[in-house]
Amino acid sequence: MSATPSTTQAGEGAGRRIRLRNRYGFGIGTIGRDAAYTLVSMFLLFYLSDILEVSTGVFAAITVALVALRVFDAVLDPFVGVLVDNTHSRWGKFKPWILVGVLLNVGLMTVLFAPLPLGDVAFVAVFTVVYLAWSVAFAANDIGYWSMLPALTQEQREREKIGSIARICASIGTFTMVVAIVPVSEAIGAAIGDLRWSYFVVAVAVGALTILLQCVMLLLTREDRTIVTRSHTRFRELVTVIFRNDQLLAVAVAFLLFMVAFTITTSFGVYYFTYVYADADMYSVFALVLGVSQITALALYPAIAARISRRRLFTIALAVVAAGYLLFFLTPPGGLALIVVAGVAVFAAQAMIQVQLLMFIADTVEYGEHKLGRRNDSVTLSLQPFIYKLSSALASGVVGWTVIASGMKDADAAADMTEGGTFLVKLMMFVVPGVLIALSYLVYRRWYRLDAAGYARIVEELRARREAAASADADA
Repeated sequence: MSATPSTTQAGEGAGRRIRLRNRYGFGIGTIGRDAAYTLVSMFLLFYLSDILEVSTGVFAAITVALVALRVFDAVLDPFVGVLVDNTHSRWGKFKPWILVGVLLNVGLMTVLFAPLPLGDVAFVAVFTVVYLAWSVAFAANDIGYWSMLPALTQEQREREKIGSIARICASIGTFTMVVAIVPVSEAIGAAIGDLRWSYFVVAVAVGALTILLQCVMLLLTREDRTIVTRSHTRFRELVTVIFRNDQLLAVAVAFLLFMVAFTITTSFGVYYFTYVYADADMYSVFALVLGVSQITALALYPAIAARISRRRLFTIALAVVAAGYLLFFLTPPGGLALIVVAGVAVFAAQAMIQVQLLMFIADTVEYGEHKLGRRNDSVTLSLQPFIYKLSSALASGVVGWTVIASGMKDADAAADMTEGGTFLVKLMMFVVPGVLIALSYLVYRRWYRLDAAGYARIVEELRARREAAASADADA
């Protein structure tokens, strides 16, 4: 018996509602989450060096601890991915980890920005323990969150729409924090009479928003249970799952090189405008322009991706980023117009690159399932937070060393910086990232081969396998 037109239309209507709920629900959940992550990843070092004004010895010790902890946390992510992949509950495999993770990481984040009256040794010890616990909690939330993306749909175009909306919302959270942190923290500090506690107030507010929006996401999104398989992965099989997926490895290396470069540049932002450009107030204006340009680029991404192949778009975007870095490096202090042009080029193109790299990783879920006979959404997608955390660790080391070596740690203003110190900041902020981006492109072109046609063929073969297995089970 064939379906009636009304039945078909009802099914199409329900399918469209689920797609819209997944697109916008998944995106909404990133706003507060990425604002919170930005507060920690981009401004924790600045908070310690310029707000709390810890001693050079404490700052150096914490820099070393951050690098070590972020590397450890990054290595931990695939193991968390195994736990998520092996989870079976009435709420699915991803949502329990998302909820528990967000509640814990928000609470611990607020402690990181509490100016506790401790001695130097005790401060470093408490900070290290709290940061490690925060990292683990964030990993649980982050891996559960992003590994749910391939489980929402297998359609590449729909994934791109979900991914681009998610990156738009994440950029809103990120750049709201970047633009607001200096003026808002100063206003709170003036109101309460203590700038040191202003960051704690910001952390509490952002944490509350994060929990609220993540709960909205959990209510709206719905996994496609027909593509989420019930599998069990042993920890000893983790290496096989990752290293036998050659396409995952290729995009992971390219992604890591790119994110190290980008994270180094963004982590220097507030330092650059304070100690090189000599006008810290312009940082918020600059960040606002970049935020608008990045969000605009993300909004345009689905339309552009529909007309240009992924490989060609990736090449163009990387070329634009490289040109932006060169212009930024050559611009003298005070050249705001050129700095803005360079920044728009870097951040708009970077936004498209991040979406593409996320899509590349998501597509390797089906590639891995096709090659290895097992679907590992969470282990595969755990490579994204692994990359973000490892890049953050390496960037923290570069920034922390540069802050001390260039003289910024002991400088009160740009006038206290030497010419050599200023050159070192620009070298580490623009030239080193430019080299890493070039290497990223070479890795991508040499080893990543999973194009649209190949992916479509893999999805069709997986569908045929499932149908054959279901038929065999029915016959049995």
